[in-house]
Amino acid sequence: MKRITILCGIAGMLALITGCQIPSHSKAPRFEPRPPVWSNELNSVTVKRTLDPTLLQPPSDLFTLGPGDQIEVALLGKPLSRTILTVGPDGKLYFDLLSGLDVWGLTIAQTKALLQKEMEKYVSTPEVSVSLKAVNSKYIWMLGKVSRPGLYSTTAPMTLLEAISVAGGTAKATSQTTTIDLADLRYAFVIRNGQSLPVDFHRLLGGDTSQNIYLKPDDFVYVPSSAAREIYLFGAVRTPRPMPLSEQPTLVSAIAAGGGPLRDAFLSQVAIVRGSLTSPEIAVVDYNEIIKGRAPDVPLQPRDIVFVPYSPYRVLTRYVDTILNTFMFSAAANAGSETAGGERVGTSVSVGN
Repeated sequence: MKRITILCGIAGMLALITGCQIPSHSKAPRFEPRPPVWSNELNSVTVKRTLDPTLLQPPSDLFTLGPGDQIEVALLGKPLSRTILTVGPDGKLYFDLLSGLDVWGLTIAQTKALLQKEMEKYVSTPEVSVSLKAVNSKYIWMLGKVSRPGLYSTTAPMTLLEAISVAGGTAKATSQTTTIDLADLRYAFVIRNGQSLPVDFHRLLGGDTSQNIYLKPDDFVYVPSSAAREIYLFGAVRTPRPMPLSEQPTLVSAIAAGGGPLRDAFLSQVAIVRGSLTSPEIAVVDYNEIIKGRAPDVPLQPRDIVFVPYSPYRVLTRYVDTILNTFMFSAAANAGSETAGGERVGTSVSVGN
């Protein structure tokens, strides 16, 4: 129930979209990430995103019950009292003569103490045993190019590497002569509470334990396909969405394919983000100068992120974080929607940082 609510909540916040091919541009100049590039003399910058060291520490929180979890409860000395109970959607348990007891958010020990206290109203010095049988309230999402994508229940601290292992590792295509990795680790990501965690999956799967964070319930892990050839258009455009890559896509053709900019778009600071999600390169260009012919159009590459802001940015690192969070949120929603048999979606986010 909870995972359906989460999926619907993500998809419900976004507008349904349809795909559109980006028109080609035969005379686009070469994209060069080094200055000088733009006529407005804005340079591209590589932003290094680093992990908070506390993410590498196991969480101290104990497991707590939630709707759908199952426990086995028995009164010692009364074999016939043994039964398996399911926490209801309201977070309550019903056992023996007891009315509904609210156990949502309680640990197993706290649940045992509560049951024992309430049973004292009907039984002299009761001894209650409680054990966890099944978890249906706490999951980690493992989607994309892993061998066994899906939702995995979690009752104890689990590292990202352990979760990938449980999901069968990254997906591979095999033949008689070669094994090809289907996962693009540069664009793999983890989302927690609506924010991306800058995990370098290349380093992680290469044995770097400094990237092996501990996961928490409802964390979303996504490993995209290495075969994807798309450009991602977000922000103040009429139809923000991932777009199939044409033969020679450019910034102007991409924005045109997205229906053009909105009236309130701040076109003098359109961003193009390229490269891995942990060390992205950002170039900020003046779109007005390009469409007036006073600056060259910019050729795009597969997986480039084009972001048209509503307002000027003040801090570049926050601008990058906003763009990447928008991209990852959209990718997560698409992955969840496709898992549920829905359509791909896009999103629009206002920027004022």
